[in-house]
Amino acid sequence: MAPAQVFDYVIVGAGSAGCVLAARLSADPATRVLLLEAGGWDGHPLIRVPLGVGRIWGFDRFDWGYTAESGAATGNRSIEMARGKLIGGSNSINAMGYIRGHRDDYDRWSRQGLAGWSYRDVLPYFKRSESWEDGESEYRGGSGPIFVRRTKDIDPLYEAYIAAGVAAGHPYTEDYNGADQHGFAWAQWTIRAGLRDTTARGYLHPARRRRNLTIVTHALAARVVLEHRRAVGVDYLRRGRRATARAAREVILCGGAVNTPQLLMLSGIGGPDHLRDMGIAPVVPLRGVGGNLQDHYSTGLMHERREPGPFVRGHTRRSPGRRLRPRLLRRYRPGHRCAKRLHGFRQDRFRD
Repeated sequence: MAPAQVFDYVIVGAGSAGCVLAARLSADPATRVLLLEAGGWDGHPLIRVPLGVGRIWGFDRFDWGYTAESGAATGNRSIEMARGKLIGGSNSINAMGYIRGHRDDYDRWSRQGLAGWSYRDVLPYFKRSESWEDGESEYRGGSGPIFVRRTKDIDPLYEAYIAAGVAAGHPYTEDYNGADQHGFAWAQWTIRAGLRDTTARGYLHPARRRRNLTIVTHALAARVVLEHRRAVGVDYLRRGRRATARAAREVILCGGAVNTPQLLMLSGIGGPDHLRDMGIAPVVPLRGVGGNLQDHYSTGLMHERREPGPFVRGHTRRSPGRRLRPRLLRRYRPGHRCAKRLHGFRQDRFRD
């Protein structure tokens, strides 16, 4: 094994959080930052072109290929759990819809003791991160690195959906990331000039040539190195070789809801009984690691239209064909569209 390299910060995972942290921390030229990513770079044209999302899901090249184990919580079904394995993480393979979440959820977290996470606390960071097509306002940012726009291709079918929602007693909201989320609205997307916009493009790419930022791809984190129960580095595998990166200040785990707890448990941090069952010696007993994952289902309902809608017509007129060269895919203008164009948010009340 090669001698350990020393950095100020070692970040595991180049998803949304990892890209932002790597860019922000390395803005100080005196700070040495290492960013480890298990996947490769995000330059494939299918990633950049919005329509390419249907062709990249499920490919091992960009996805970890996880599925939830069948059990009572999943109705005894094994359900796909798409997780991005590349620079940008899941943000590089998702459907590009931009939804901040309901303000009451953040306020509930704050009431339960999570300081700094009320809606008023997080709103400035949402604004700082985005460039909303209508410009800056009380709720939206106008000069951030991630561009957000509304649906551009209006379909009469979706107009009918919105009208039906209003007729059923739900409000219409002009901006569900603004003052009020409740209601039906046209969808918002992280698409800039017809191409997918991501945290990787907005934060990491402009910073990648900094001398104090090292980005290592195809590096699979194996464990967090602990000394006296303090994280001091990361062991990782790259092309069959094991290496160690030491952190003079902090190790930051940004592997997401699945990979971060997995890495903690592989490092001996978690419920002692479960770790022993897996053949891992407990180092830091911390019950709850790897448990209580809460995900949301995506359920599709298929209907047949009587005649092709604008989205289908726009693609059949100039279909790119199966053998379109990747460098030409960016020029295929119908590929810059998205089929999903509206959202409906229902408001319910729950106890804290």
